[in-house]
Amino acid sequence: MFKIIDGGVCAPKGFSANGIHCGIRKNRTKRDIALIVSDVPAAAAATYTTNLVKGAPLTVTKNNIANGYAQAVICNSGNANTCNANGIEIAEAMCKLVSEHTDVKAEDVIVASTGVIGQPLDLEPIANGMKELAAGLGKDSEHADYASEAILTTDLVKKEIAVSFTLGGKECKIAGIAKGSGMIHPNMATMLVFITTDAAISPEMLQKALSTDIKNTFNMISIDGDTSTNDMVSVMANGLAGNTMIESEGEDFEIFAKALNTVTIHLCKMIAGDGEGATKLLECAVSGAKDEKCAKTVAKSVICSSLLKAAMFGADANWGRVLCAIGYSGADVDVNKIDVSFSSKEGTIAVCKNGAGVDFSEEIAKKILLEKEINIIINLNDGDVSATAWGCDLTYDYVKINGDYRT
Repeated sequence: MFKIIDGGVCAPKGFSANGIHCGIRKNRTKRDIALIVSDVPAAAAATYTTNLVKGAPLTVTKNNIANGYAQAVICNSGNANTCNANGIEIAEAMCKLVSEHTDVKAEDVIVASTGVIGQPLDLEPIANGMKELAAGLGKDSEHADYASEAILTTDLVKKEIAVSFTLGGKECKIAGIAKGSGMIHPNMATMLVFITTDAAISPEMLQKALSTDIKNTFNMISIDGDTSTNDMVSVMANGLAGNTMIESEGEDFEIFAKALNTVTIHLCKMIAGDGEGATKLLECAVSGAKDEKCAKTVAKSVICSSLLKAAMFGADANWGRVLCAIGYSGADVDVNKIDVSFSSKEGTIAVCKNGAGVDFSEEIAKKILLEKEINIIINLNDGDVSATAWGCDLTYDYVKINGDYRT
């Protein structure tokens, strides 16, 4: 039903993209500004960080898409434009620069920034690079890659995906790029994620699909327990696929929501697996919970445990740290019913039954936990609700990266 395709954010009809080095970042080999443009105005939706300290671009974006529409995204890396006296002025100026070099109105621009907090963002390199950025817009996968690269900070890999699906006999496509490696513990948003689709859907239903989806995807990631000041997920839907406009719930809305979820789940795993200094992607799957709150609370608590994350780095099957994280999570559970297993492509091993340890081979457990993708499987045996959270191991390199991040 949903097929992964090439093309990145340019896969949906009517989208072009580009990314260049304009001079915000000192390293000239690093692209530092991205632009994504729709041929026509698009329905727009977004979610934002709940951190009280917010980047200026979020305020400007909120104002720009208050009417439910946008036509372009501009995003720089290397500077968060947060806690700056002239932050709003700079973010608005970035939108105006897009307008000056494209057919997009300034008030139809989604603007974002990522990087160091509290350092002034100089508009000059952006202004000097805007002509090249706009003139170089392209509709192929190469240009989508350029945009994907330009939004990265400490990320080691690009994060992008495109999916095709069918609505009412019309082929539709949805795609996304993301950045995120550190300062990730979202609440109602995450990192920076830009999604494009050529499906026709009203702004109201687009926002409903996004707001519902992130509760089970981006809000279930944690790298280090720090909620960023600049987190934002945005979607533009330009309707060029020609499907009947989705204006209410029903079969088409459900299909669209599942296509969106296919994209977001993929990006979630890429973000978690590329955590700063990480060597392993951790997935915590909780089942048997009495309600959704309980399942999510347990999954998130386990994935956030620094002690468990360190144990996974060392391939140590220290299952007691799983029980410990569940115990302080605040979830309403019966600790005497909990089962725990560890799993990877090397197999599955049970380490805890009914809240107590069971005999297992440390040698086999070590082999399982040395893999790059680890599943922590928890059955609370107290209901039929499940939830999944994603994270990564905690390594020496995380401290090294953040010990001199600013300098």
